[in-house]
Amino acid sequence: MKSILPWTRKPLEQRLISAVFTAVLVTSPLVGAGVARAEDPGVASSPGDVVHVETSTFDLVPGIPAPVDGWKILYRSTDALGNPNVVSGRIFIPRDGHVGTRPLVTYAVGTVGMGDQCAPSATGGPREIRGILEKGWAVVVTDYQGLATPGDHTYLVGRAEGTAVLDAARAAERLPEANARGVGAESPVGIVGYSQGGHAGSWAAELSDDYAPELRIKALAVGGVPADTLTDAVKQHGKLANPAAYFMIAIGHDAAYPELRLDSYLTDEGRSFAQKIRTGCVVDNLIAGQGKSLNQMVTRDPLDTPEWQARLAEDRLGTRPLGYPVYLFHGVNDDIVSYEFGSHLRSDWCRLGNAVEWHALPMADHIAAAALGGNAAVDWLGRRLAGQPAPGNCAS
Repeated sequence: MKSILPWTRKPLEQRLISAVFTAVLVTSPLVGAGVARAEDPGVASSPGDVVHVETSTFDLVPGIPAPVDGWKILYRSTDALGNPNVVSGRIFIPRDGHVGTRPLVTYAVGTVGMGDQCAPSATGGPREIRGILEKGWAVVVTDYQGLATPGDHTYLVGRAEGTAVLDAARAAERLPEANARGVGAESPVGIVGYSQGGHAGSWAAELSDDYAPELRIKALAVGGVPADTLTDAVKQHGKLANPAAYFMIAIGHDAAYPELRLDSYLTDEGRSFAQKIRTGCVVDNLIAGQGKSLNQMVTRDPLDTPEWQARLAEDRLGTRPLGYPVYLFHGVNDDIVSYEFGSHLRSDWCRLGNAVEWHALPMADHIAAAALGGNAAVDWLGRRLAGQPAPGNCAS
């Protein structure tokens, strides 16, 4: 895994984010659609409205900017309980002289950690979007709820992830600076993600018909999808060599659903460990969890309770038909997200009548599958954004 570059938010910016976050949540009614700037914090907003924007860059390597225009944004979205919230992200558009409508990809990143300094917008944007930008497409990258904004990151909470991904696309389409470069309501939209990003992108796809029907989504391209959080957690029950991922999921769901009361299940050591996880990036968290035992951290396991089981069960994918084709891939030897979850998701979506192009990647583990399957997925997406049909291979 690559280490995450550290980033420290300036005190003025932190105060601005908190002020905008508060202003948007207390504004009522939530009506209208347009760009509300930080200079107008009392402007009413609806999901996808931009509430703050500033210019940014996209570096090919640190210190060497690419020929790409960028904007760091705060935008309105919706949490897992249906309440308004504010999410951060970045929009990138190639500086290529494009004329006319430009395709838009809403890109869902994989696991980066839970500290604000780990957020994609804090680190300048994920390097893996370079290939997408090279195709001349605009890209918007969400930080998800709780990364670089107040509160804990709602890690692997499907509904919160999905709305953040969809509202990021709305924000890009409503930003005047992006409109001037070909991004708008007529832009064909693609959803892309891997690992946690595959979970978030898939949830965005399953929610889109009801939540964001105006988006012209043409296709979903995802891989390594943790499609059933509860089953995965139960399967690993009592076998955890490192409790870091367990705690990230627990903290994320506790942030989304306060009635779960995670703190009531933790020992003093567990509370201390949870605080480390809340503020660490993914590599930091894995290191912190080495040699730790879950039994040391909890007085009783939350997964033994019906409240936690019910909330994690809500994250399961493959329960809704999609109105557009899917490219789905998974490494057969995936050591992080079991291959069976990708295979079952393919079966579930096919049974619902979705056009799914499924690719099982022989011998590939989680990291290798991302490298092997990513480029093919983006090439496939390009044909969908261009309007070419995709029959899928459900019958094979």
